Amino acid sequence: MAEVLLRHHLATAAVVARVSSAGLYQGGMPATGHGQAAMASRGLDLAAHQSRQIDREMVAQADLIIGMAREHVREVAVLDPSALAKAFTLKELVARAEVMGPRSVDAPVGPWVTRLAGSRRRADLLGMGHDDAHDVEDPVGRGSADYAITANLLDDLLGRFVALAWPAGVREGVA
Repeated sequence: MAEVLLRHHLATAAVVARVSSAGLYQGGMPATGHGQAAMASRGLDLAAHQSRQIDREMVAQADLIIGMAREHVREVAVLDPSALAKAFTLKELVARAEVMGPRSVDAPVGPWVTRLAGSRRRADLLGMGHDDAHDVEDPVGRGSADYAITANLLDDLLGRFVALAWPAGVREGVA
């Protein structure tokens, strides 16, 4: 859901970017029916989605990695410790971007993202289980109402991030 919503927000902002998703588990699975329905209610299509498992090559090629939970960011750091500077939970990314403020017209995306990670400590990503301050709860295995709640949260957070990273007048893409 996050992938298709981010694509939507970037397209609305006229930003050209490569967006893909991957997770911690074996790939090849389609989006759940509830996930497809939640996106269809927004006019977005998840029917062709196939999950992928994150690997070192994906991490190396990414300019920005957005995890839904701390465990995703920790796994990225295990695959490539230097990638921690470009890997965030979605909630952390938005919170840091809101504190820093919108990217200026003369600031490239990469250095702006690096500045977002500037005061971060590895300990910020520690902890077991769900932490509402950092993690977006995974609705897998739950009902359609939970998917709708998660979709609303993702839509809001991703919209806020795109508005900060590519404010009006700042419209170059990121890979």
